[in-house]
Amino acid sequence: MTFQSMGLSDALLKAISKKGYTTPSPIQAQAIQPLLEGRDMLASAQTGTGKTAGFTLPMLQLLAKKPATYHRKIRALVLTPTRELAAQVQQNVIDYSLYLDIKSTVIFGGVKQGAQVKILKAGIDILVATPGRLLDLENQGLLSLRDIEILVLDEADRMLDMGFLRDIKRVLSLLPAKRQNLLFSATFSREIKNLSNSILNNPITIEISPEITTAEKVNQTLYHLNKKDKAAFTIQLIKEGNWSQVLIFMRTKHGANKLAQKLDKSGVQAAAIHGNKSQNARTQALAGFKAGKIRVLVATDIAARGLDIPLLPYVMNYELPNVPEDYVHRIGRTGRAGESGDAISLVSHEEMSYVKGIEKLLGETLPLRIAKGFEPSAEAPPAPKPQGRQQNNRGGRHGGRGNSRGTNPGGSDAGEKKKTGFKPRRRY
Repeated sequence: MTFQSMGLSDALLKAISKKGYTTPSPIQAQAIQPLLEGRDMLASAQTGTGKTAGFTLPMLQLLAKKPATYHRKIRALVLTPTRELAAQVQQNVIDYSLYLDIKSTVIFGGVKQGAQVKILKAGIDILVATPGRLLDLENQGLLSLRDIEILVLDEADRMLDMGFLRDIKRVLSLLPAKRQNLLFSATFSREIKNLSNSILNNPITIEISPEITTAEKVNQTLYHLNKKDKAAFTIQLIKEGNWSQVLIFMRTKHGANKLAQKLDKSGVQAAAIHGNKSQNARTQALAGFKAGKIRVLVATDIAARGLDIPLLPYVMNYELPNVPEDYVHRIGRTGRAGESGDAISLVSHEEMSYVKGIEKLLGETLPLRIAKGFEPSAEAPPAPKPQGRQQNNRGGRHGGRGNSRGTNPGGSDAGEKKKTGFKPRRRY
């Protein structure tokens, strides 16, 4: 199958050619034609599979069929969980609409709203947004969703994990009943299926990458060592291996900051990226990482969603995720585009049960090495049990209490406890 055989317009084919793409990815091959027919869709596709173009191309063609009015109204809404993913989707829209009379913009928190409002008032066809800023501007009467023809929920599973279910329902209540609905998720969890049943009308279902599939060319290595030795061992691995472009995953923003500081002090250029970083700081860190000025990017799972880093050679799990599916998502960021990649995981005594959960999901046994010079102590404390992915609908933009608080693109990262009694100002 080719892009030419899908019925795409000459303007879109010209934009695709300019990007250098010749053959549709599996998600594009299965999604584009049904979407052009106006079908609702539930699709399971992980980051890096080409899903953004899979829904952007047909969305642009459908919108371009109607001539633009003098004052444009928002006709398509793409909702994403994080700022980085929103910016990435918007860049795709810009690239593919190059030869079309389509205007679009992106809105998210962490920056002043003035420039975003100015573009909205001028009129746009497509809006890419994170839930918090979208509802803030709607509450202020600065945008209307009454003319939406196409709704896309991208990374819907992560939005639920971050506590955005209430926000999603609020957005849905502001949309017209008649519209085309697209829901993309890395997994088909029970919560996702429940959400899809309440939104989608006779949808076509596509499952491209089973959630237990790992990249074939990813070399997985697990090291068993004491928790207190992880930082020193990480520095040793990076220096002795002369590694460049290492993406390290942490559970909390505090841990990400602390490790980045230790790496910097050791002479390894590093930067942390997480929800409490300003958008400018996050953008600069990612740009420095891509340019090779920063060797290590330390990120939480939430901040890493939507990061577009091609040909990433190394991924490290400094802390194993307690949800096995997240391990698959993390290591899937390397070994792409036919290239090999390395995924390194540091496993303390407390995390041994997480390994068992991951192995059960993958259906294989992962070799566990002893880190030379950092041999673990003999006594092992009780290990926590691995968890399945759970929905958190007690937070998000509306907040919660204690460690049940949800997460938004500018707030705390999932699972991190609040240590203060006051409620901080939330940033979206």
